[in-house]
Amino acid sequence: MSEYQYYEFQAIDRPLSDADRRALRELSSRARITATSFTNSYEWGDFKGDPDELLERWFDLHLYLANWGSRRLMIKLPARLVDGERLGAFLGNNDCSTFRIAGENVILSIWRDELEPGDWDDGESWLAMLSPLRADVLEGDLRLFYLIWLLDVEAEAIEPDEPEPMPGIGPLTGALEAFAEFFCIDQNLLRAAAERSAATDEALLEISVRIIGAMSDAEKSSLLVRVFNGEPHVSAELRALVRARSEPQVATSPGAPRTAADLLIRAGEIRLARERAEAELAEARRQLEAEAAAKAREVRLEDIRRRGESVWTDVEGEIGRRNPAGYDKAAALLSDLQALAEKQDRGEEFHLRLQSIRDRHAGKGRFIERLATLE
Repeated sequence: MSEYQYYEFQAIDRPLSDADRRALRELSSRARITATSFTNSYEWGDFKGDPDELLERWFDLHLYLANWGSRRLMIKLPARLVDGERLGAFLGNNDCSTFRIAGENVILSIWRDELEPGDWDDGESWLAMLSPLRADVLEGDLRLFYLIWLLDVEAEAIEPDEPEPMPGIGPLTGALEAFAEFFCIDQNLLRAAAERSAATDEALLEISVRIIGAMSDAEKSSLLVRVFNGEPHVSAELRALVRARSEPQVATSPGAPRTAADLLIRAGEIRLARERAEAELAEARRQLEAEAAAKAREVRLEDIRRRGESVWTDVEGEIGRRNPAGYDKAAALLSDLQALAEKQDRGEEFHLRLQSIRDRHAGKGRFIERLATLE
């Protein structure tokens, strides 16, 4: 496959109508279109639609993947439910994302090009793994924006002395881990960032009882009426309110904020520790394999000792097969015979018999090549 592009759009807040789907069908005759999604891939040509326009008009999430290393994720959020000024401050002069107003919504776009993601995949599972990020942001969990900041740290677009945008992000959710994998964030840098913890759900749950209890009757009544009317995102809005009001009360990770340089140094330490551990494990496995091979050879040598002259007959028989498998078997038997002769201090006798074999089978070049290690 010389070229591959994958497009997926997902509608969450409002399903697509029949008219919506007919309009989308005009953009692609091959796309899979449902009441909540639009999916297509291209091995030649390109998508006729504009992803930005599709997101503004119909969808809440968009994922794009190309096999030349381009990846993109777009998330549409109701503007009234997010603090645009705060989120914009998270991104700053970010080189891999934009955050823009689109009517009553805001759209976050994240991209990376020229990636080397490793094993190739067709893209179909990614948006399902990443979609919880939208609900997390609406509920006030802003760790996604820390990961976007890490993208710029990797790209050296962040000044070394710039502090991290929040004091902790661990433990990571499955969606955050999927985001890091999708955009190929260095795993050592990710582990360094996640060593400090964010406020846990347990801590928020404990504090939420006090915060909700302290809300005015008017606030509580307003929320209940909106729930009764079936208004979307009320639960997410309440969780975001609780999270925002709990920030001064929830104990966060100790210590001053780390800088970009601190995280890169720590990532280097984690990488070296991992490489040492991997090297030690590889050496331990090598030793076990060597011990197992030595024991197996001892068993073979004892068998050869008991069989005596019949082994030499077997060598001749294998050579006589005149094929690679026979030559390999003969060479292996000769190697074991040499080891046994050395143990019995009969090396000279072995080499005389080996030379006789060389002379008698000198015309079998492929077999003679296999005797190169028997000197």
